[in-house]
Order: sequence, then C-alpha cells, then structure tokens
Amino acid sequence: MNTNFDTIGARAILHVDMDAFYASVEVLDDPSLKGKPVIVGGTPEGRGVVSAASYEARAFGVHSAMSAARAIKLCPDGVFLRGRMDRYVEISRQIGAIFRDFTPLVEPLSIDEAFLDVTGCRRLFGSAENIGRLIQQRILDEIQLMASVGVAGNKFLAKLASDLEKPAGFVVIPEAKAREILAELPIGRLWGVGKVSQKEMARYGIRTVRDFLAIPEDLAVHQFGDHARHLRQLAVGHDTRPVIPSHEAKSIGNEVTFGEDIASAEHLQGVLDHLSDKIARRVRAQGFVAKTITLKARYSDFSTYTRSESLAEPTDSSVEIRNLARHLLMDKLGRRGRALRLIGVTASNLSSAGQTQGELFADPGKTKNRKLDQLMDEVHDKYGDMISRGLKPPSSRRK
Repeated sequence: MNTNFDTIGARAILHVDMDAFYASVEVLDDPSLKGKPVIVGGTPEGRGVVSAASYEARAFGVHSAMSAARAIKLCPDGVFLRGRMDRYVEISRQIGAIFRDFTPLVEPLSIDEAFLDVTGCRRLFGSAENIGRLIQQRILDEIQLMASVGVAGNKFLAKLASDLEKPAGFVVIPEAKAREILAELPIGRLWGVGKVSQKEMARYGIRTVRDFLAIPEDLAVHQFGDHARHLRQLAVGHDTRPVIPSHEAKSIGNEVTFGEDIASAEHLQGVLDHLSDKIARRVRAQGFVAKTITLKARYSDFSTYTRSESLAEPTDSSVEIRNLARHLLMDKLGRRGRALRLIGVTASNLSSAGQTQGELFADPGKTKNRKLDQLMDEVHDKYGDMISRGLKPPSSRRK
C-alpha cells in the first residue's frame, strides 16, 4: 500500500497495543486456558477488581475495573486468576526490545501499549505500514502474543487506528483520508468524549464526528465549553504532539478508566488500593524509593484533577504508598460523592533505594512492614497475587 508515510519528511507514527495483555500472558503460560473466559485480578471472594479480561470474558460484559463480585455474576464460568505483574513486566520488556530494534523513539503509555515514531527508519525498513507489519509479526513469532497496530501521521490517529479492528487489528489512516474516515465515526471516538458527553451532544443531534463539525465552532464552544476547540482539532485529524521516548524512569504510575462512571467510595478505594499495591511492587522491583504520591481523578464531565503530597522520607512501603493515596482520595480531592470515570496513582521524585539515609533508631512498625513487603514480594514472585495485605484506613487528618 503506497501512502504519504513513505514520503521523506512526513511524520509516521505507530501505536502498538497488546490484545487483552494480562489474560493473553496467562493463556500463553497455560495453554489449557485457550478459548476460556479468563479474568485477571481480584477474586470473587474478596473485594478485588478486574485488571484484565480475555475477549471470551468480554463477550459476557466483563471489563477492567469492574468488581470481581460483579464479574462472576456476569460470567459464572469465568476462570479467575490473580495477576503476576513481574511476569507481565518481563514480557513487556521483550516487546519493548522488539520496538527498539526499529526505532529509539518509543513512548510507552503503559505496560502493554506504546507509540513509536518511525519517521526516520523508513530508509532501512521500508514504509511505515511495512514496519508496523514487521513488528506485529515479530511479536507473534517470538513471543506468541497478538498485538493490534495503528499507523498514521500523528498520535491521535495512530491510537484510534489500533482500536478500530481489535483483536489482531492492523489499520492505516493516511493523512489524505483522515477527515473522511473520522467523519463516519461515532462522536465517542474522539478523546475526551465519554458517555455523559455523548448523551449531552445527542440532545443537539450530534452522534457522529461529521455532525459535530457541521455546527459552527462558536456554537460548539458555547454549548460544550472551551474543550470543544480541542475536539475540533481532533475531529479533522490534527495532533502535533511528539513521541517522547522514556530512557529513564522519572515516575511510576498506573490508572484505570472505568467502563461506567463509579460513585461508590468502597469501589473506588478498592481500585485505588489495587493500583497502589502494584505501584509499590514496581517501585521496589526497580530499586527505587518514592517521595511524592499523586492521585489523578477524572469526573463524568471530563474535568481532571490531581492531588499530590510528599512524604518526609522517600519510601517503597506498600502501607505508606497506599495510605497516602487513600488520604488524597478521601481527604484532599473533595469529591463529595461525585462519580469518577478515571482514577490513577503515580509515585514520583524517585531515587535509588541505596542512596537514602538509614535510620539510627528504626521504627518497629516500619521494620515489620518492610519484612511483610519482602515476604509478599516473594509470594507474588512465586505464586502471583494469591493474597493481599489488609490495611486500616488512614486517619482523616495528617501532619
């Protein structure tokens, strides 16, 4: 296929997204699970949440961030498995190594997806489409996992393309056809337009991108706010953001976008605890300690807020990271019962664990927690998330 991406000077961006990554890794390691509804995350007996679901499980309506108790009602025959983050990280690194065989400009979005700028690699490997197919095939041949690939001239279009024909999709959006392709898509395909916004737009007869572009920009801004200006740019396929490679970890974070907005404080805390525990393990696994914890929250109207707080001393403690994240959610966010569509936690101000000053008189509680973290990491490495630590909610006031 001859596209404008073969023209030297035009940007060529790939978005590679692993299909049902956690569940697919579990099937890879245990082929007897093939074809079964695999659900990775919390167990129905506990208060855990779903981290990932195979496409067989998704057919029953199971999705990430759903409570495990709800998931088993929808899919009684589901195979519930505790996650094995170290294994997923191991596979993710293998995939990343394949990416970097083609370009150094790799921007990971999460453990299972990344943007690649292949603009300067086409003299070596051919067109952007050819590079995308080579990468997709290598992941299948070398790791035995399926990826969906989007090819376009910018990040928005590439990510949109990778999602259009999942699983194992491969979609190219040439710049010359971007407006035509976008015009026919539901308005919800634009970043920042969720279920609430779709309902509001539907009141004005806006159901597709074409409908949105048909109304004057001033009217769109009047009806839907300043965010409409950004949406207009996306609606015509404009996105100038560069691919920013990550050579060194500056932060470690994770976030979840809910299939349906969540208002339940108990459900939100369960998701937050799950994210905090995963981040704490990753901080320890990479030999870091973190001084600052940041909560990210997005409401139904797409307004997004962050709340951060720094500890007196850097930490890699699951208890300290989880309790501070809870404090930010319960005491600092000011949610007042409003539903959230996204929640995330990030640990930053990272430093090497070996560079922190030791304590002259160690806190017995911290020493106990450190030993428990080590024990939990050993259990996790050997068996996956077989058990989790129960923690008391932090005080509503912090010094």
